[in-house]
Amino acid sequence: MTPTECATIDAWIAENTIPFSLENSDAAIDRLLAALGDSIELLGIGEPLHGGEEFLLLRNRLFQRLVQAHGFTAIAVESSFPRSRLINEFIVGHGDSLDAVRDAGFSHGFGKLDTNRKLIDWMRALNTDPAHDHKLAFYGFDSPTEMTHTDSPRQLLNFALIYLAVLDANKAQTYRQKFEPDLGEDAAWENPAAMFDPPKSIGLSPAATALRLATEDLLTELTIRRPELVANSSVDQFEAALHSAKHARSMLNYHAAIATASEDRLARCLGMRDAMMAENLAYIVERERQRCPQSGRVLAFAHNSHLKLGRAEWQLGPQLLSWWPAGSQIKQLLGDRYAVIGAGLGNSAENGINTPEPGTLEARLCAAPGPLRFISTQHGRGIPPEEIAALPVRSIGWNQSYFPFTAKSFADFDWLVVADSTSYQRGGPPRPTTS
Repeated sequence: MTPTECATIDAWIAENTIPFSLENSDAAIDRLLAALGDSIELLGIGEPLHGGEEFLLLRNRLFQRLVQAHGFTAIAVESSFPRSRLINEFIVGHGDSLDAVRDAGFSHGFGKLDTNRKLIDWMRALNTDPAHDHKLAFYGFDSPTEMTHTDSPRQLLNFALIYLAVLDANKAQTYRQKFEPDLGEDAAWENPAAMFDPPKSIGLSPAATALRLATEDLLTELTIRRPELVANSSVDQFEAALHSAKHARSMLNYHAAIATASEDRLARCLGMRDAMMAENLAYIVERERQRCPQSGRVLAFAHNSHLKLGRAEWQLGPQLLSWWPAGSQIKQLLGDRYAVIGAGLGNSAENGINTPEPGTLEARLCAAPGPLRFISTQHGRGIPPEEIAALPVRSIGWNQSYFPFTAKSFADFDWLVVADSTSYQRGGPPRPTTS
C-alpha cells in the first residue's frame, strides 16, 4: 500500500495494523523487519513510560527473535555505559552469579527487575552454548547521569588508564598522579543537590578544570600513539580505551554545565546527556560491525523521548524544556541505518495512566485488533495533514513519565507499537500510590 491510499487515520489503522500478542509475536516481528529492510544496523524500540512490565517483556521477546532470525548480536539499554561492562563479562561466561554484578552492572536500580534478569540469563545461556556461533553482547548506552545524580568520571578514566598501563606503565602512572588529586572524593561529584543548585556542583572548581585539561592530554596521548598502541594490543581494545576517555571528557563538560547558572541550563544538560547517549550508540554499532562483520546489528531500548527523531520536550513546572534527543543525533550519524519504533499505551491503573479519550491516536489504535499491534508511520503520511494536526491529545493521569502521542509522532517514529494495557514492573521499587 502506498501512503496516498490512506485517506484517513482510521483507514490507515484498518489497512496497516499488524496485530500480535507476546506469546505469538514472531510473525509480526518478521513482517516488521522485512519492511525495514537489510540496511538497518541499529533498531530502537521505545518504552512509553518507566515501569511498564509488558514493554520490558516485549523488548525481551523482540530481541530474542532478532537474534534467532535477523542477525542481531547486541542489545543496548538505558543504563550506564561504563557499568555495563560487568554485565557483558557475565554473559560471556565470567563469574558464577548475576547477583554478584547486577547492582554494580546496572544503573537506576534496573538490575533488580525480573525482566532484566531473565534477559541476562538468556543471553548467557546462548553464549555458553557451543552450537551458537555469534556470541551476544550487552551494553548500557546512557551516560552515568540522571536528573538527581551524576557519576564521578573516575570509572571512565580508570578504564583508559588500565589499558595504557599494560603498554606503558610509566606513562599511565604519570597520568594517574595527575588525575587522583583532582578527582578527590566521588561523593563531591555525585552530590544530588547540584542539579538544581549550581553552586553545589564542583564542575567549575580549579580541580575539575585541571582534570578536564589532563583528560585532554590523555586523549592526545592515545590519539597520537594510535599505530603503536593498536599494534601492541588490538583495534577493539584501543577503541574501547579511547572512547572511555572521550566519554570522560564529555562527563567533565557535563559537570561544568551543571555548575553554570543560566536560563537554559537544564535543557542544555538534557541535550548533553542525549548527545553522550548518541556517541555511545555510534561506538556500539561500529564495535558490533567489527566484531561480527556478517551481522552485527544492535537493538536499543530506552524511553521514547531518548530515541525519537524530533525534538524532545518536557514540562518541568513552569519551564518547557526542549532539546535534541539521542535518536535525532544518531539519525544524523547513521542515516537510513537507524530506525525507531515508538511505544504507546491504552491504560494502566497500576501505573497511573487513564483510559485514552475517544478520537485520540492511542484510543483509535487500541480499537484495532491486539492486544499489541505494530503500524508503520510511513503508510500514514498520505493522510491529509489537517486531519493529523487536528488529532486530540489524550490526558494521562498522575504518571508524568508517559508522553502521549501527538501529530508529531508521525514524524518522530518510523513505526509505532501500542499495547492495550500494562502492569507494573516486577522487581521494581514500590509502586507510587499518590497522585
